[in-house]
Amino acid sequence: HRPRRLLHKASGGEGALDAAIWLYQFCLIVLGDSTVGKSCLLHHFAEGRFPGPAKTDPTVGVDFYSCLVEIEPGKRIKLLFWDTAGQKRFRSITRSYYRHSVGGLLVFDITNRSSFDHVRDWLEEAKMHADPFQLVFNLVGHKCDLESQRQVSREEAEELASACGMRYIETSAKDATNVEESFTVLTTDIYELVKNGEITAQDGWEGVKTEYVPDAVHTLERAYSPGEHCPC
Repeated sequence: HRPRRLLHKASGGEGALDAAIWLYQFCLIVLGDSTVGKSCLLHHFAEGRFPGPAKTDPTVGVDFYSCLVEIEPGKRIKLLFWDTAGQKRFRSITRSYYRHSVGGLLVFDITNRSSFDHVRDWLEEAKMHADPFQLVFNLVGHKCDLESQRQVSREEAEELASACGMRYIETSAKDATNVEESFTVLTTDIYELVKNGEITAQDGWEGVKTEYVPDAVHTLERAYSPGEHCPC
């Protein structure tokens, strides 16, 4: 089964009921220097399309996104994303979100050598502020559609990711290369750690939450069998 993104329905009725049924909720953070394309990547994943000019300006502070991912047949994960600003003046704001995240993406621009050189700095800062579990990160080389302007080789990025215990993937929000995969792979990795008990929901921690659904049925169908009374 290939994990798939499920778009929210804003109206009430069945769509609203569907959005309320999920197995786990994961809070994720997206880190990286300013202008590497974090917001474009998130917007494309959450909304299913490349953002217009209004979304190309640098993020001020922290933005928020959410969506649903079906990680296994009938098992859905609700994802909450913190899209952080890369500028130094917003670092104090960004740090407050580390503690309540279970994982995230470390993003650099393959055409910007400096953004790659700062990956370790972002990772070390996240490790300093993460609690109660170390965050699960994947390294993302963004803007791979600009191959002719590449300043960081895939081999070098893969070497860094391996040394830091991360997966590596190259993406482009502009032409949709590996956008969905970058998030679903991360979600799957976290889900396996939660399922194996290596990461658990904790009181007062927003990183992982669980939602009760009768009979553990996590599908787009009714949460009880035909002929049964509604458990509420």
